[in-house]
Amino acid sequence: MALGLMLGMFGGLAGVAHAEAPVSPPAAVAPAASSPVPVIEAFHAGLLQIMKDARTLGFQGRIDALEPLMAKTFDLDFMASKTVGRHWATLSAPDKQRWAETFTRFTTANYAGRFTGFTGEEFVTLGVEEAASNTRLVRTKIVVPGDEDVELNYRVLQKDGSWRVVDVYLNGKVSELALRRSEYASALKRDGFEQLVASVETKIADLKSKGDG
Repeated sequence: MALGLMLGMFGGLAGVAHAEAPVSPPAAVAPAASSPVPVIEAFHAGLLQIMKDARTLGFQGRIDALEPLMAKTFDLDFMASKTVGRHWATLSAPDKQRWAETFTRFTTANYAGRFTGFTGEEFVTLGVEEAASNTRLVRTKIVVPGDEDVELNYRVLQKDGSWRVVDVYLNGKVSELALRRSEYASALKRDGFEQLVASVETKIADLKSKGDG
């Protein structure tokens, strides 16, 4: 059940991108001495509480609870820019803002649509590793009673004095950011910006429909 839930978050495994070739973050200052672990553990604690309150909150309530949590944990603007690849440079400033907002709403709705209850799950921190471009990899797993564990690793970059997530790896290998880039950059090239936004808006509406059902 946990593995299926996480696969849903990552949109399946078509065009899998592995951790050996991650999307590079922007240039950064030298790595800070502080640990990124508290940021990830605070995110997990908030996520667990939302899972426990999921049915009471409902879909929109989960979104409302997730929005500040996601904004504090993830660098969603950076992630949005990388999901369309080189096409980002060709977008106008208003379209860049529009895409960042659309991507953020989809990412939040996706979490709200997947973490819909609590059956004793536990997030466990496994360790921290140095990574490329002054980033670190926080290794964690989800322990689910009666099901297989799911390894969930976060690539983090320090921004304005705080660690922020710039990518997530399922089972240590599948890059969410690279999967999204494969999907969205191709759609943008094939169908154009307006159609890309419309297709993601449709996905958000579908998540809401299922979440309200």
